[in-house]
Amino acid sequence: MDLTGLSSKGHLLLVLCVSCSLYTSTDAEGSCKLKAKFNLRGYKEVLKKTVVIGGMFPVHQRLVSTDSNTTIPPESSDCEAFNFRTFRWAQTMLFALNEINNRTDLLPLTELGYVIYDSCFTISKAVEGTLTFLTGQDEAVPNYRCGDGPPLSALVGAGGSDLSIATARILGLYYFPQMSYASSCSVLESRFQYPTFLRTIPSDEHQSVAMAKLVLHFGWTWVGTIAAEDDYGKYGIKRFKEVVEEAGVCISFSETLPKVSNPEAIERIVQAVLDSTAKIIVVFSSDVDLSPLVGELLRNNVTNRTWIASEAWVTSAAISRHPDILPVLGGTIGFAVKRAEIPGLKEHLLSVIPYNDTLTEEFWGIVFNCSMNYTQILRGKNRCTGEEMLDKLNNTYSDVSQLRITYNVYKAVYAVAHALHNLEHCEEGSGPFENDSCADINKFEPWQLMYYLKNLRFTVPHTGEEIYFNNGDVDGFYEILNWQSDSDGGITYTHIGYYNSTAPLDEKLTINNASIIWNNDILETPRSVCSERCQPGTRMGIRQGEPVCCFDCIPCADGEVSNTTDARGCIQCDEDYWSNANHDECVPKTIEFLDFTEPLGITLIAIAAFGALATIVVAIIFLIHLNTPLAKVNDPLLTFSLLLGLVITFLCSIVFLGEPQMWSCMTSQVALAVGFALCLSSLMGKSALLMLRARAVKAVKNATKAAKAAAAAAEQSPDTAVIAPAIPQKNDVDPIHPRHQRVIMIVCTLIQAVACTVWLILMPPHPVKNTAAQNIKIILECDTGNIIFICSIFGYDILLALLAFAFAFVARKLEDHFNEGKSVTFGMLVFFIVWISFVPAYLSTRGKFMVAVQIFAILASSFGLLACVFIPKCYVLLVKPERNKEEMMIPRAKSRDAVANGSSASLATISSSANATAVSTVSLDD
Repeated sequence: MDLTGLSSKGHLLLVLCVSCSLYTSTDAEGSCKLKAKFNLRGYKEVLKKTVVIGGMFPVHQRLVSTDSNTTIPPESSDCEAFNFRTFRWAQTMLFALNEINNRTDLLPLTELGYVIYDSCFTISKAVEGTLTFLTGQDEAVPNYRCGDGPPLSALVGAGGSDLSIATARILGLYYFPQMSYASSCSVLESRFQYPTFLRTIPSDEHQSVAMAKLVLHFGWTWVGTIAAEDDYGKYGIKRFKEVVEEAGVCISFSETLPKVSNPEAIERIVQAVLDSTAKIIVVFSSDVDLSPLVGELLRNNVTNRTWIASEAWVTSAAISRHPDILPVLGGTIGFAVKRAEIPGLKEHLLSVIPYNDTLTEEFWGIVFNCSMNYTQILRGKNRCTGEEMLDKLNNTYSDVSQLRITYNVYKAVYAVAHALHNLEHCEEGSGPFENDSCADINKFEPWQLMYYLKNLRFTVPHTGEEIYFNNGDVDGFYEILNWQSDSDGGITYTHIGYYNSTAPLDEKLTINNASIIWNNDILETPRSVCSERCQPGTRMGIRQGEPVCCFDCIPCADGEVSNTTDARGCIQCDEDYWSNANHDECVPKTIEFLDFTEPLGITLIAIAAFGALATIVVAIIFLIHLNTPLAKVNDPLLTFSLLLGLVITFLCSIVFLGEPQMWSCMTSQVALAVGFALCLSSLMGKSALLMLRARAVKAVKNATKAAKAAAAAAEQSPDTAVIAPAIPQKNDVDPIHPRHQRVIMIVCTLIQAVACTVWLILMPPHPVKNTAAQNIKIILECDTGNIIFICSIFGYDILLALLAFAFAFVARKLEDHFNEGKSVTFGMLVFFIVWISFVPAYLSTRGKFMVAVQIFAILASSFGLLACVFIPKCYVLLVKPERNKEEMMIPRAKSRDAVANGSSASLATISSSANATAVSTVSLDD
């Protein structure tokens, strides 16, 4: 009979229906007669007692399987599988009652009796015992009190949580107190459903939370769960899952232990344990339900697992004393209720005799492998003499080293006794009931005792523990035990910590990690994770369709970091920071600029300084030879302005070095633009004059050819008058003067200077941090400002260069001893080649190398102009001074016409005239 799901009203209807169906009036006196006999075994002593306390203990583990037979009167099933541990509990109640009856300070005038039944660990037997107890007779009459003996006070029991749930629903109908010693299921906290239920064992709400904190304490995120198929296992494991899953722990598998024999289900559970990678398995079950699984685990040699035990089996000898259990369950960690020493209990346990009650007789026969049944003796069973010595035995019954549930039984009996004592010693007129009345100890109602139980506070004998009930429950306190091997190869329960629900949050769980021996004598804490923890520098990537504890560790992208273990995401570094190689820290970006002190900067400074020095040397050479024909024929002002421009370009390249500042950005760009403008405008002035001279020489050459042709014609026809063509005069050939060249140079340079001034005023170049070019570096560079300005400024320089090149190219065939036209042409070609090559090189580099390319272009183009324009002149001034004469300065065009005949008077005359005109074009007095 499973009454778990019924409400209180439903139970009342059920009881009334059972009353109507099972019982009928058989005579006029209205006596009750049972139609079905209950087969209950236990202890009973009510004669000459003042008050009776009920007890219920699962002495047997299950019912005997029987076939349904409707040909004989119905009778409840018998029980089998005797449990020494629970038999000790029943004997502890008898011991406590005897101890109370012998005391003079507790219920001195009251003799307590008892009625104790075996619940057989089944709901049906628990309900049978409850109904029989309420009736007051050996026969159950639901809803009636047929006995006239001493009043019933309370029921101590009924063992497991599912048993107490069934009995508590029935007892709650009559507001009859129930004091449980082992029913820890959290569902029993409901005072609405179970108004008279109290217990001396903590609620599983505390134990489930404690188990969850244990799992979190060791960092396990991948666990399996196994629970008994009853309310104890179902609610206990449910609460455990809620707590751990909220904290991020995942459940690898969740299995249920069957209440009845089911080998297939046990094999399935073992297979789930083997298939799972979880190394931690939490088991919420009684030792009775767990035993079949332990046997199967041993047969399959399931090792390398750590088991977390609930209080119902952590100190069970039926489990821990199983042969070869250490490799499988060694290292188990479990929670146990308070342990105590109860003086005199062992002597009482060893003093029982196998007479007058069937339970003790059965216990005796099992322990000594004998029988007192005459039929069994005839079948060859040894006869029990009753003189066998229990003190020579070493089994669970006589083992008082782990009195935990036994201690709860002891406390439960004393709780009822103290409540009865308070009820008995109530002073009339100061009572808690109507009109300040008190209850009579000889005929009180259960609800009156319930008042005293709810408000009870007493100290347990021998231990000093203070007991009080908070809404029917006690505080949650557990010892944490570790299964370790003893010297004999067995299991010893080693204390490693405790859990106290009333302690501050950070102090509730206390564990000595160093004292733990894990499975297979491993000292290191086992790991139980679906995926290994993601180290700093990575983030967790959830696998689709799998629990959140199963993930991949994905490295953080460049510029992102994670500095914690199992980071859910990566953090973007600030703009001036970048991730290090391990992606676990944001470090300042490398600040890059072309520094003066680095080798490349030193090299460029040396080259620039050399170029400026070489330019100054050239200027000095020209100053020394200022009055020579060569210096005069090259306008000295344009020469020195060109050299000044080259010095500016050489030196401005140095300003590009170092950390960009506002002044350096402005100076470098403006100096470069103006310097090149000065150079190119000077070259353009020189080239313009060369172009005009080349045109004049060409005109003279053409006139000379015409004169030669006329002379030849005159020789052939002496009678014909030949008119020689006019020779161009000086003013027609050389239309510009040095002052014009200087004006061109000054105007062109001023235009650039004005443009640069406007640029500096409106949108000047300024230093910036370039974080986009390279992720790991901050490039300090100069922002040139508006693109229109920069293009206009340097576009103007390009225009000057093109004009100078065009003028020089036209005069390239004008020959003198240093080929000025060719020199300027080659110089401009070098200039263009350098800057055309500079553009792709500049665009393909970043950072300080971009500045280096720019400086290199400036230096290369400056050296090209210096070398091409001035080396021929310096060569004449220094190496060939004999060529530094006026007649050597005369420019002339190349002549490809050979004079076929010697000389004639007319031809000589024309030639002389042409040469005189040519000289006039380069007069040194200009």
